[in-house]
Formats: sequence, C-alpha cells, structure tokens
Amino acid sequence: MAVSTLTKENFDRTIADNDIVIIDFWADWCGPCKMFKPVFEKASERHRDVAFVTCDTEAQRELAASFQIRSIPTTVIFREQIPVFFQPGMLPPEAIDELLGKVRELDMTEVRKTVETEAARA
Repeated sequence: MAVSTLTKENFDRTIADNDIVIIDFWADWCGPCKMFKPVFEKASERHRDVAFVTCDTEAQRELAASFQIRSIPTTVIFREQIPVFFQPGMLPPEAIDELLGKVRELDMTEVRKTVETEAARA
C-alpha cells in the first residue's frame, strides 16, 4: 500500500474509512524523520491492511497542534477511530511489525469501555 499524505482536510475521512491508521508526524528539516521515512514506507508494503499516512508538521501546523506534537518523528496509531498508540522517536522495522500485530489483537470492545470510563471521569 502506498503512503498517503494526511491533512486537516482529509483527516476525518482517513480515520473513518480505515480500520487501522498509522501516522508519521515529520518535518523536512528533521534528520531522524528522513531516516525513518524509508522504514515507514517499507512497512506499508508489509502491512497492506493498514493505512500508512504522513503528516508534515510544518505544512499542517493545526493538525500537529491538535495532537500536541512536541517531538518528531512521532508515530500515532488509530484502530476503529480510537487512538491506541502515541510515541515520539524512530521505530525500527521489527517494532512496527510487532506493534501492528498487537494493535490487530486488541479487544476493541474493552478499549471502547476504557475510553468511555475515562471520559466519564474527566
């Protein structure tokens, strides 16, 4: 699967139309981001059931701010429209594979219950 560009305009549709979405927040001036890019692209070829998207934090400042991105690269994963992973820093290929395996195994009924409980407390 090809890597797509995430924007404020296509964010809602991207999250709604895909069971699993992995986002790479990056910037052109960021050396580690440039090193992570080919790792992310190769992972997209191994995991064709996942939507791989990148978000340029310079071009999409509002979207990056909504995620409170303070360090790049940062990886965020959604499953069934719920954010289930958020981590700054580069991920090695094996970590992406393992992480996506764990995301696929999540009991989303339990995840939704936890989200609802946390929302009720807030």
